[in-house]
Amino acid sequence: MSAATKLPEGIALHAERDGPVLVITLDYPARRNALALPLRERLAEVLEETEGDPSIRAIVVTGAAGVFCSGGDISGMDVHDALAGRERLRRAYRSIRILAAGTKPVVAAVEGWCVGAGLSLACACDIVVAAEDARFMAGFGKVGLMGDLGLPFTLPLRIGAGRARKILMLHQQLTAAEAERIGLVEEVVPRGQALPVAMERARFLAAQAPAPMALTKSMLAAGLDAALETERHFQTLLFLSADHQEGKAAFMEKREPNFTGG
Repeated sequence: MSAATKLPEGIALHAERDGPVLVITLDYPARRNALALPLRERLAEVLEETEGDPSIRAIVVTGAAGVFCSGGDISGMDVHDALAGRERLRRAYRSIRILAAGTKPVVAAVEGWCVGAGLSLACACDIVVAAEDARFMAGFGKVGLMGDLGLPFTLPLRIGAGRARKILMLHQQLTAAEAERIGLVEEVVPRGQALPVAMERARFLAAQAPAPMALTKSMLAAGLDAALETERHFQTLLFLSADHQEGKAAFMEKREPNFTGG
């Protein structure tokens, strides 16, 4: 993979081939693999490169150091105007569109926390393999935002609208066993085995005829673009709200937010 976006020290994205399978690993230990903007950009670039490489037949997405992804990087979430908010989301959607509707089957290997934007990433994948110690939560509302990166679209498709409301609105946290029971994940495995098992599933997918895989993904993702455009408008409004500013401050100060509806 070619290097394009220069990642700051302490942030890395590893893209390694294992035959026809590409393994993408988020590696930002200081923030438990949070999707900082440079990391999002590099992820999109790598995924876009895979779309043009027919020798890559399946993708595995995982996180380093026993954590999948702790969400967005709140410390870098600083949107001051509507155009900036819309552009931030437009760029973030590059990855989601390829994961959910691209030509390659994608398996998520989840260990530890899968929160916020991390949950969005997992739900955009075709198959989710979770270690028994994995934990799932949305949590966007705690910082005065709605779920994004396609989550209001992908989550109900996996678990139904009622269960999605519990996660998106009541901040329900799920164990791996609970997530499997409701269909959020496809398979639960022993701790430390999410990646090896995900690789087995990816190798199986890589051996299938690629065109049916691509067309099946396209059909299952029908409606995604319209949902992302609506989400982009709504989330941009929330980026500029007083409640989001309060939510960010409360998060950084490790206290409960005091939302006023502004």
